Amino acid sequence: MNNLRRIDLNLLLCLHALLEEKHVSRAASRLHKSQPAMSHALAHLRRIFNDPLLVRREGKLTLTSKATDLLPLLHQSLNQLETLFQAPTFDPTHEARSFRLAMSDYGARLILPKLVRTLRQQAPHIELLISQGSREAMLAQVMDAEVDIALGVFPTGVTPALKQQILFNEAFTCVADASTLNHTGTLALDEWLARPHVSVAMQPHLNNEIDVALQAMGAKRHVMVSLPHWGVANTLIAGTDLILTIATRNLSPEGLHAPLCSFAPPLDIALFEFVQVWHTRRDADPAHHWLRQQIAQIAQQQS
Repeated sequence: MNNLRRIDLNLLLCLHALLEEKHVSRAASRLHKSQPAMSHALAHLRRIFNDPLLVRREGKLTLTSKATDLLPLLHQSLNQLETLFQAPTFDPTHEARSFRLAMSDYGARLILPKLVRTLRQQAPHIELLISQGSREAMLAQVMDAEVDIALGVFPTGVTPALKQQILFNEAFTCVADASTLNHTGTLALDEWLARPHVSVAMQPHLNNEIDVALQAMGAKRHVMVSLPHWGVANTLIAGTDLILTIATRNLSPEGLHAPLCSFAPPLDIALFEFVQVWHTRRDADPAHHWLRQQIAQIAQQQS
């Protein structure tokens, strides 16, 4: 207890914000403090712990070994202190928060329109900051507290520090110009493989569920166009011999307009799970929990 007498407990909140955000300005904004005040708090904390706590590497602040050890203890201690006063609550009507979500334009198309309308109606003071990245980058951002929730397909790499919820299972559909298909409006596998393809991937030549299915058969498609945008991919097909194999929910509920048509892929492609991922440190945050519930409800409406 003697050590506590020389420490302002508000500094623990500053320490927690700094270690989670790894960014002085974001930590200051989170606690509604000025950046100079947060910088002063960091300097004071460095003296108290006799450790730099945050060091700059490759242009970013990273935790020292001591800070890494402190973070889980600090998180647990602050949660226990919070319970001394009141149970955490969240009033969506009045509370002001910012949430950082990471997703592709596929996820944005399915989730964002209804989510934004829900927030404007029920939580008008909540801000959304949307970013996009590769699967690996989005998981790393959640781990590093740069993103609150990542939405996407993460078949591997979800560590025990992260939690995930399956929002729905998705299948694939092929899209082609109807004039390039036979009277059945489909293609046999050999015809499908003989045609040039459009691939949607964050990085060119990055294998996805379609290519994994082909590899299991000892086959490979000829990708003529690779791009990271789901939304625009549909517009590339009309008037060409290109084939697009795409997540079914990416197609408009009203269907495709002529001359495009859709058909089932001529090979078995495993369904993929579309999930939301968050860090365990956010699990008990009532505002975070509320937002995850809204996302899950919207996703269920897509099924």
